[in-house]
Amino acid sequence: MHHYTLVSHHLCPYVQRAAIVLAEKGVPFERRHVDLAAKPDWFRAISPLGKTPVLLVQDEPLFESAVICEYLDETLAPRLHPQGALERARERGWMEFGSAILNTIAAFYNAPDAPALQARREELGAKFMQVEQALHAGGPWFAGARFGLVDAVFGPVFRYFDVFESLGEAGLFGETPRVHAWRQALAARPSVNQAVSAEYPRLLHDFLIARSSELSRRIQVSGSSASVK
Repeated sequence: MHHYTLVSHHLCPYVQRAAIVLAEKGVPFERRHVDLAAKPDWFRAISPLGKTPVLLVQDEPLFESAVICEYLDETLAPRLHPQGALERARERGWMEFGSAILNTIAAFYNAPDAPALQARREELGAKFMQVEQALHAGGPWFAGARFGLVDAVFGPVFRYFDVFESLGEAGLFGETPRVHAWRQALAARPSVNQAVSAEYPRLLHDFLIARSSELSRRIQVSGSSASVK
């Protein structure tokens, strides 16, 4: 059995993907957190892009979350990708779509004013409507009964909205019942639930406040910090 160390940042959704896959594989791993605002030399040496996650397999570094997740799925049971090449390609496409949603989420919490925030909210709503059409009708996971890598990608996506909603931002899932049910199933999955520390909501709250964005101003005005534990 290899020794795995997941080089992490507390808020990074891409780190969460790797942590979920490791947990689904049932293998022990260590975490090593890094301050991305003051990257140490040892981290720069193993992360050519200067980003988390990095997975150390023994002492060999792998970077980029998609590469890490694919490696883990190729080398450790149970397989999370489907067997057929066409089905695998389709799910890889939806993994990339999950990354596009993360980019829109970042644009949402960084929106400088109310019109920009509303535009990003509408963009997110449109993206989740596309996901609604792609989801397996029977659930509970993206492809039905099999928990897969697409599920590992979207668990961290939905976690943002748990915090957004606790801070007074209305949800986006009223018109997407399949997405809503998928979100609930992922939130109850142990691997997803345990991919972050108990401090995650507070850390994300503090991060959002520091953006000096329209969302951070709304949070401060509403005094929503009281709802974050």
